[in-house]
Amino acid sequence: MIKRRALLAYVVAALATTLSAAVPTTASAADYPDKPITMIVPWKAGGTTETMAQVLSKAMAEELGQKVIVKTKPGGGAAVGATYTARQKADGYTIMYADLGGLIWNPMTKPVKYKTEDFKIIAGISEYQMGLVTTPGKPYKTLPELIEYTKKNPLNVADMGGMSKPFLEFIAKKEGVKWTPIPTRGGGEMVPFLLGGKVDFAYSGGVHQKYGDKMIVLASFLSAPLPKAPYAPSTQDLYGIAMPGNSVLVAPKGVAPEVAAKLEAAAKASMADPDFTKILERIQFPKRFIASSEMDAFVAQVTEQLQDVVDALK
Repeated sequence: MIKRRALLAYVVAALATTLSAAVPTTASAADYPDKPITMIVPWKAGGTTETMAQVLSKAMAEELGQKVIVKTKPGGGAAVGATYTARQKADGYTIMYADLGGLIWNPMTKPVKYKTEDFKIIAGISEYQMGLVTTPGKPYKTLPELIEYTKKNPLNVADMGGMSKPFLEFIAKKEGVKWTPIPTRGGGEMVPFLLGGKVDFAYSGGVHQKYGDKMIVLASFLSAPLPKAPYAPSTQDLYGIAMPGNSVLVAPKGVAPEVAAKLEAAAKASMADPDFTKILERIQFPKRFIASSEMDAFVAQVTEQLQDVVDALK
């Protein structure tokens, strides 16, 4: 009888422990967020991604009722910040604002310690305006002129790693020229390099659009010319290759569906924030919301397109 009572007491205690452990998990999802959220930006401060993130984070903080703190972790063409984010707890308190192309491209082409599948893509937010840019006063104002000038004069180019370097190598190989790459950690470092004359031309994720006539677009890296530079051809038209330009909000894989839904709703609402609208107008980036439910198909499509580029570079 005593043994049965002891066994019953053990079972009841174990059940109580299990139930008590389950309650905080349910409550934390229901009460999310109950502490500040960290938004990682895998580029240096001052570039377009960090600029958008700073404004978006404030709008999301209003929607979520908690601070959203932006932290930059540049390096490796966004690989450093992405690796850090992928390793964090999937509790919704670490998210990342980044470019979709980099999330897909780096695992395809580098020995990085994460895969695209290690992230839950919360929402698509806007479109970058990637281009090849230079400054006025140079002996070239178009990409063909730049290529002809390179054949007789050594030039260097600022690249941000990720997709920019292999895309530049692809073009150089096609044209039979060589450029010396100068690594930069985002637009915040590229701009002073270019305006200060440290590099002859540069890859830009779109930060050039804040500088008006201080920079000239030589080519668009998207599938069509940039709206602000319709005179410059796209690499799709010239070489049959293009970059995906979507900025996305992501969280580590495994985040609770309820938490992901709250983040998605906050991101979507924040896109209508006047300050966020104003900053996108200033840098001339179009909004492009893509729901989380549409992301799997969209990522598959982008991956297929980038695989074509990888195959062409072999």
